[in-house]
Amino acid sequence: MFTILTAAVLILGLTALCVRTVKSETAYNVEWVNHRVEVLYDGYIFVNDTIKINGETPNSFMIGFPYEYGDYVIRCIAYDPSNQSQKYRVTTNVPLEEGRMGFYGINVSLNPQPTNGIFTVGFVLLNSLIEQNSGNTSLFTLNFPAYPSLTVNASACNASVILPRTAEYLSGTIENFDYAENKELESFAYQPANVTFRLTTGEIQLFTVEEFKREISVSSTGEVEISDNYYVKSRARNRITSLKVAVLPNASNLVVEDEFGRKGSSPTLSDTEKNLYNVTLPMALEAGGATRFIVKYSLPSSIYACQSENGGTELSFEPFKNINYYIENAWITFSFPEGARVVDISTNTLYEVTKGVFQETFTARTQNVLFLDDVTIKIVYAFNPLWLSLRPTLWVWALATFGCVIALVWKRPKAPTPVQVTVPTTTSRFSPEMIKSFVDAYEERRKIASDMKSLENAVNRGRIPRQRYKVQRKTLETRLGTVSKNLDDLRLRLRAVGGRYMDLMHQLEVAETELKEVEANVKSIEARHKRGELTLEAYRKLLSDYERRKEKAETTINGILVRLREEIR
Repeated sequence: MFTILTAAVLILGLTALCVRTVKSETAYNVEWVNHRVEVLYDGYIFVNDTIKINGETPNSFMIGFPYEYGDYVIRCIAYDPSNQSQKYRVTTNVPLEEGRMGFYGINVSLNPQPTNGIFTVGFVLLNSLIEQNSGNTSLFTLNFPAYPSLTVNASACNASVILPRTAEYLSGTIENFDYAENKELESFAYQPANVTFRLTTGEIQLFTVEEFKREISVSSTGEVEISDNYYVKSRARNRITSLKVAVLPNASNLVVEDEFGRKGSSPTLSDTEKNLYNVTLPMALEAGGATRFIVKYSLPSSIYACQSENGGTELSFEPFKNINYYIENAWITFSFPEGARVVDISTNTLYEVTKGVFQETFTARTQNVLFLDDVTIKIVYAFNPLWLSLRPTLWVWALATFGCVIALVWKRPKAPTPVQVTVPTTTSRFSPEMIKSFVDAYEERRKIASDMKSLENAVNRGRIPRQRYKVQRKTLETRLGTVSKNLDDLRLRLRAVGGRYMDLMHQLEVAETELKEVEANVKSIEARHKRGELTLEAYRKLLSDYERRKEKAETTINGILVRLREEIR
């Protein structure tokens, strides 16, 4: 009897398994998949997989590639190609199938269902997957996944590498750039690939836009001025003297400057359709180096501004339209004329509005920006033309008040001329003691900052009670405030001396600003890594870059302090 029951249970289990397997196999099939590996202008790689499903569209779809590429993934996006604004939620770095190793998987939630069963999954990979030959910088080798890894067979797969038209195929694991046409693709395809090509036209430059700050200024007469600030780091083996950048449509009066305001040669239009301009860098980008530059231009208010329903002025922008490179961190800032008031804001990104005494500013920040991002910003502001007379009125009042004071002084009875007595005077002069006081105060401030950091670590690790931490931190903050105030006073006095001391103080401030930026950026990438927005490889790469910048700034500060100490001797 027991044997019969056991056999029955086994038969039922196997039957259920078979039914489930048949159901999963017959529920849907992949009719075709188009696999495009595109190298962007900055060397970042955009892997685009467009998939056509027949049958019942599943609620979720698994896709991936060999795990060796997982550390290079910095962003994944899924959308309906017939309506790119319809994005799908993706979960990255998941097993492609339970128990199957060696794959980096992505789960795509197909809700709502894609039109005609067609959807696209795109991956952005770091530009460290493309290597430039050090001996011949026109030769490049690209490493990439030859095919997508699916959990089911695909009836047809078309695969290609997308490069500039002037690229010349040399060698690789694929026979040419269009290497698969209607190829039957088996499930769990695992095929790393590489291709070496020649490109002499500079249409691929290995660099990273680490920071992009676009400032949009609206004047009281409605004129729109743009300032695009770039911080770019090179991965190229050669010296980069020019870059192609995207500006907003209908731009005019373009000017390029370095971070110190020195103007370079005028940008030239290289692509009318995409509004790409070739910018000659004021300071060439050395191999492995970094630089900042600014592109300024004007926009016609008749195109970007219109009257809103409530009587205000509406500004409408797509700030990342036509960009042909990847941006790590981006800020978009709107500055309005004095007296203007922000009435309404419509945008699909995070933002904040800062209200000053006479002026309001809008700032939006986003990260990991792609050409597929349809970020839009619409702002309605109200402005009373009477504010145009504010400055002239203030000047008239000031002049009138000054005139009244002069008249009163002029008409006041003159006092008897006092007897002049010569009194010896002393003047505040530069002395080595001033330098010694500055260096000592600076070192003390650094020590206090170090003590505060150690205290923070101690309380986070539970080594000291929180009450004791608060008392000690309050004491350190009081000391820091006193020392900082004294240090600022000494800094001003050394600046007033002029000459090399003024230059040293300027260098010191630049290095301190760099340190603050690096610390803020490190906190930002740590938070992004914890949230899963940054892969381990990307996090380590960014952290290494910031550590180098921090070390350089600290070396500059230490060098300045050493020079000042030598002045005392």
